[in-house]
Amino acid sequence: MRALISLLMSFAWILGGGCSREQVFHREAYVFGTRVDVAVHGGEARRADAAMAAVLREFDRLHRAYHAWEPSELTALNAAIARGETLEVSDELAAMLSDAQRLAATGDGLFEPALGALIELWGFHTDTFEPKRPDPQRLAALIAQHPRIDDLLIEGRRVGSRNPSVQLDLGGYAKGYALDRAAEILRREGIHDALINIGGNILALGQKGGRPWRIGIQHPREPRPLATMPLYDGEAVGTSGDYQRYFELDGVRYAHLLDPRTGEPAHGTQALTVLVSARAQAGTLSDAASKPAYLAGEGWREQTRHFAIDHALRVAADGRIEVTRALRARLEFPLAVDMTVVD
Repeated sequence: MRALISLLMSFAWILGGGCSREQVFHREAYVFGTRVDVAVHGGEARRADAAMAAVLREFDRLHRAYHAWEPSELTALNAAIARGETLEVSDELAAMLSDAQRLAATGDGLFEPALGALIELWGFHTDTFEPKRPDPQRLAALIAQHPRIDDLLIEGRRVGSRNPSVQLDLGGYAKGYALDRAAEILRREGIHDALINIGGNILALGQKGGRPWRIGIQHPREPRPLATMPLYDGEAVGTSGDYQRYFELDGVRYAHLLDPRTGEPAHGTQALTVLVSARAQAGTLSDAASKPAYLAGEGWREQTRHFAIDHALRVAADGRIEVTRALRARLEFPLAVDMTVVD
């Protein structure tokens, strides 16, 4: 899913503050249906270029392997599930699905990668979608089938489902997973200082010229940053927001973030940002954990606690800004804003 964080990677070193004698090497691509950027600070140009090229090749592999709509290993699994069959999948996909089940349980089922059919029904499975609500009867029938990733039966590499209505879409998981894979590749290639951005999901390695990388959080309703903050080695940031993939109909905004409890786009929050401290799979968690908090509306802080996340910010539907005390201590606001600080 596209996110709130507006890294503006082409200008990331400007946000970093001060000038460094060492160069920032930079590569861009369009993968996962969004713009991706990799920036490496210092070192040899040849090594940096080779490492960034390896990262972009891995992004392309993941995109092709786990695409939810174009022919891929994931669509083959979805077809088998729809037929009531099991399929032997790769070790990687089996591990991803097991991890996604764990994250879904942690988030009270609000992080739900089994809603592919619902996403398609709303028309959010393509980059171009029409401003119309789905057929009410089809929507009600699909909600009644209650597809959940918990329905998956995973035995080694063999995967099936108790519920044939399950159609997997890893769009809220794969970009975070790709961040972690990128970090592994860069470290393996001897890169210690880098910033990786996949459509607003960001992970930092090391520093930029002796200072932490600095990123900007975009305002969800205005073309400017809401705030900026430093990002330290191993930390990751992810956001769920209603301001990129959406349509408006009769004055109502319908975003691509669907509530599995209702089958409808959620309306209580404009954007929800989480910062995950340096830990194993920080990238994956930054992607997945923002979804339950976004969908929970006023219950957002409880959801971030489920994932042991202390740094979070919410922009409510009415524009109210709520931020945890830990994240407030990090943020710098270019303009004065009213906000509520919570523990």
